[in-house]
Parts: sequence; structure tokens; C-alpha cells
Amino acid sequence: MKSLSKYFWPVVGLLTITLSAWLLFMELRGLSVEDLADSLGAISFGNWLLCGLSTILAYAALAGYDRIALAHLGKRIDWLFITVCSFTAYALSHNVGASVFSGAVVRYRAYTSRGLTPTEVGILVTFCSFTFVLGTIFLAGLVLVFRPDVAERFVDILPGGFSASLGYLFLALVGLYIVGSRLGFKPLKIGFLQIPYPKPGIVARQLVIGPLELISAATIIYFALPAAGNPGFVVVLGIFLVSFSAALISHAPGGLGVLELVFLTGLSDMPAADVLAALLVFRLFYLLIPFVMALFVILLFELREWRKRRHGSGA
Repeated sequence: MKSLSKYFWPVVGLLTITLSAWLLFMELRGLSVEDLADSLGAISFGNWLLCGLSTILAYAALAGYDRIALAHLGKRIDWLFITVCSFTAYALSHNVGASVFSGAVVRYRAYTSRGLTPTEVGILVTFCSFTFVLGTIFLAGLVLVFRPDVAERFVDILPGGFSASLGYLFLALVGLYIVGSRLGFKPLKIGFLQIPYPKPGIVARQLVIGPLELISAATIIYFALPAAGNPGFVVVLGIFLVSFSAALISHAPGGLGVLELVFLTGLSDMPAADVLAALLVFRLFYLLIPFVMALFVILLFELREWRKRRHGSGA
């Protein structure tokens, strides 16, 4: 049974990529390479620069996930180490797929070298994942309340007011989480992990950092899209929340095919070449460049740890 379970998510990811690739091919079969090149060439230098700055802000916010989790655990670690560890974990997990598990491996190697126990690393990983989910629910609630028409870009048969009602429900769930913090609810138990309910100060930081990271990531795509036909940032953000969540749930490496398919569906009123060009820019800045940098960080870290063990055994 264990031998089968370890292949489950890789198989799911492969099937998802295959299906998404076929659907994407059907969606883009009339698109030429020249159209795509023209759309990339139409992005101004200033917008390329803004995409890069948005990426830096997004990864800075991702480091905030780890800092908040460590504050919740009552642990103090050098901020530079946290930033590098978080950057490496997310750059790897965003590209490899099964983000919780692949990112956990990096964090385990890094944080146990700084004195954290395996249980504490497990709590940290779970807390970081929850901060992302909390930020997604909070932003999705706001988007659906102020722009309920975003949902109609994916499902046009929803009854009137349903999207806004769903948005209020999401915000109510966030409100319940805040109330639980104020009242001091009992610790949450997940398997062998027991996670104490965060204090109000921690919750406040979660509600800032989570949305900030998601907004920054969505901004990369927004700046890469042309002004003509652009539905506005709030709509782009809403579509990003759906597409990025779908990409993570699919466990496909880098959400390959899934992200593009969902985004093209949400922005079907814009030229496909322009949307695909913006997504290529997103993949370049948010996924590929950080991935290459993360591989060098892992190599340097493992080399340093090997040297420590060598000197330790020599002593």
C-alpha cells in the first residue's frame, strides 16, 4: 500500500498536465509564435521593471510566512537565514509540485540545523500553509463582495447575488478565526501535531502578509498585460486566486498547463497571445529565475554542512 501511495500524487500531477495540455492546445491552436512574440515585445521596459519589483516584494512577503510561524513558535533565528530558507523552499516547491511536501524537505534540512525539532518544523510548515490559505480566503472574499462578476467569468449560470454571498461567507470565516484568537480557542490537532491557537498579534500579521504576497504575485501578470482590454487589477487578482489555487491543488509541477488554462478562461475577452505572454513573464520572474537561484543556494548549503561534518569528524 505504501509503495502505491508514494506514486499517487506524481500520477495525479502527470494526468493533470496531460489533460491541461490537450485543453490548452485546443484553446491556442490558432495562435502563432509571431503573435506571442509581438505580445512580449509590446511590454514596455518600465513594465518589465515593475514585474521584477513585484517579484521581489512577493518573495519578501513569503519570507514573512516563516517569520510569523517562528514568532508563533517563540523561536528566534537570524532574519537573513529565514529569508534565504523561505526563498529556497518556495522557489523549489512552486516548480516541483506537491508544494507542502517539497518545501517541507528544504525547511527540515535548514531549520533543524538551527535547533528546531522535527515537530516544530512540522508546525512551522503547517502554519505557513495556513497563512497562505487564510490570505487566499480573505482576498477571495473581498473580491467577490466588491466584484462578484469575477465568478461569472468561470461559471455564468450562478444565480444573482450568489457570488457576493459566497464572498461574505469567506469573510465571516476569517472573522471567526479572529474571534477564536481573541477568545483563545483550544489548540488544533492534526495527527501528531498540536498547534496552539495564534495570538491576536500573530493573526494580524497573517492578514497582512498573506494578502500582500498574493497581491504582489498577481501584480506581475497585471503589469505584463496590455492596457487595451485590461479588466482592471481587482479582476486580474480574482482570476489569479482561482488559477493559482487550481495549479497548487493539481500538484502539477509549476501548475504547468493548469495555470494557463484557467487564466485564459477567465480572460477570454482578451487576445490569447497577450494573456499567454503575461503568463510567460510570470513564469520567468516568479518560477524559473527563483528556481535556478534556489538550486545554487541548496548546493552551497549542503556543501557547507558537509564541511562542518568533515571538520567535526576530523576533530
